[in-house]
Amino acid sequence: MHRQRVIVRTLGVATAVALAATACGPQKTEPAGSASSVPSASAAGSTPESSPSTDNKPADASPSPSASQSASPSASPSPTVKAIMANGDESEQVRELQARLKQLKYMTVAPTGFYGSKTTAAVKAFQTKNGLTASGAVDEATWKKIQSLSKKPTADELRPPTVNEVDAPDPRCMTGRVMCISKESRTLAWMIDGKIVSTLDVRFGSENTPTREGEFKVEWKAKDWTSTIYHTPMPYSMFFSQGQAVHYSADFAARGYAGASHGCVNVRDKGKLASLFDQVHVGDKVVVYW
Repeated sequence: MHRQRVIVRTLGVATAVALAATACGPQKTEPAGSASSVPSASAAGSTPESSPSTDNKPADASPSPSASQSASPSASPSPTVKAIMANGDESEQVRELQARLKQLKYMTVAPTGFYGSKTTAAVKAFQTKNGLTASGAVDEATWKKIQSLSKKPTADELRPPTVNEVDAPDPRCMTGRVMCISKESRTLAWMIDGKIVSTLDVRFGSENTPTREGEFKVEWKAKDWTSTIYHTPMPYSMFFSQGQAVHYSADFAARGYAGASHGCVNVRDKGKLASLFDQVHVGDKVVVYW
């Protein structure tokens, strides 16, 4: 009898935990020997492939202990050039930088506004080619050189419709207000009465934590939300199936399709998603299909 009560109590706790889990985050492999039993998914990991929080920042971003100890108070300090833009930044100026680097053939992906590993590599390549200090961060000299060799980006260059070609909408998307999400083309099309209003690139969960397919409704929205499981920021979350939601992912912006979510539909263009968030209402249809 006592054993039965223990089993019932255990099942009750497990059910409560499952119901409370209302968020997902980017996939990350836990380092061997880690004391943590739950995968943490901060917006980035320890390498460009596993984590956007560091996102391949230069190893010399902070002075070494030996350098600090060797500095003499009486010595004349060398001039320090501060970076205008650097790894981890997110702004419209970063978006312009990316568009200009794409004009110059140093980047191939569409601008996202997030300064991640791809932007760092592109800047470093530009600096090397033009005889500048190859730090991967944009200082004043680098920015002026980039501006002199490129033209002011157009609106389409700054915000192209999508990187991926939009798939033919599922028949269930042809009526009403729908977030029509294709796993085949990896796109989200916001549709009203069968017409595409806007499109965004998206990514999904891995094979072990797949994004559910089917017809759903937006259950609730949260402009500022943090995963209750992975403690990862999930701005502009629109929940449609228990803990799965459409939301912005800094990890997706930084690593692209090298990563995956834990089931959510990740969006990498924060500005376009913010606009969509304002348009979508609770109760609107969500269709996820192949």
